[in-house]
Amino acid sequence: MQTAWQDSFTWPLVIFLFSCCMYPLASSCAHTFSSMSARARHICFFFDYGALSFYSLGSAIIYSAYVFPDKWVNSFLHQCYVPMAMLNTVICTGLACYSRLGFPFLQYNSDVVKRFPECQSPKFSKCLRVVAFAYPYLFDNIPLFYRVFLCVGEGCTDNDTNILHYNHVALAFLTGFLFATHLPERLAPGSFDYIGHSHQLFHVCGILGTHFQMKAIEQDMATRRPWLLEHSIPITFSNSVGAALLCVLLNLTIIFLYSLPLLSAPVCREKKCGKCPKKASAKVCPCC
Repeated sequence: MQTAWQDSFTWPLVIFLFSCCMYPLASSCAHTFSSMSARARHICFFFDYGALSFYSLGSAIIYSAYVFPDKWVNSFLHQCYVPMAMLNTVICTGLACYSRLGFPFLQYNSDVVKRFPECQSPKFSKCLRVVAFAYPYLFDNIPLFYRVFLCVGEGCTDNDTNILHYNHVALAFLTGFLFATHLPERLAPGSFDYIGHSHQLFHVCGILGTHFQMKAIEQDMATRRPWLLEHSIPITFSNSVGAALLCVLLNLTIIFLYSLPLLSAPVCREKKCGKCPKKASAKVCPCC
């Protein structure tokens, strides 16, 4: 690890590997502790969303460093790529958190259902979350999609690594498909309640996709290093470690802003939305 920090060319890889560790950990914790209470469920999944958006930033940083096709290196898109990915990360976290609870710090009367988009419009809430994570993924992969699917001729970086990129892309789209469609349990309700339902398959495909992504990036990093050091944008603290730290701080701020009303609200023990105690009518009550 000490050697990795001494070589700035490896900084994007370290950030990416850290993000690969964080998002499965955050997801595991969210699924483990979300059953403690409605309040815990929301807060746990806020951290899950923040970790996923940080993973998208880690992917963007490492794609900028190692994956861009030769003909796009030092282009306008390449120079703006990491700053735009940082903005997408913040938007992703904010939009995903909003899909659960709406805007933080808004006070409502006893009609608490209006406070929770997830309760009032679950399909719309789900669509918001799909968009919140699909858009950063599609943006991050613009250079990769161009490299492996569209680019022809000189400067396309057509090497043995592309087959690993194909595997990653296929598994990523399968992950999104399972998350959005809820298959196979929709075809046989009750048959996949414990094993084989879409959310389990979603996590398995996501981890497998990350594995192939990691292998592809490591191979690109090793085979293209001499050329990239000579021709690509220099890897600095500001466009790698600094960008990651800034987005972690912004994500934690967003999570804190959304969590604070829940932490200060009275505990609601009713299972149905809108069934808050009368004394909590002027406050936010995490009922769902």
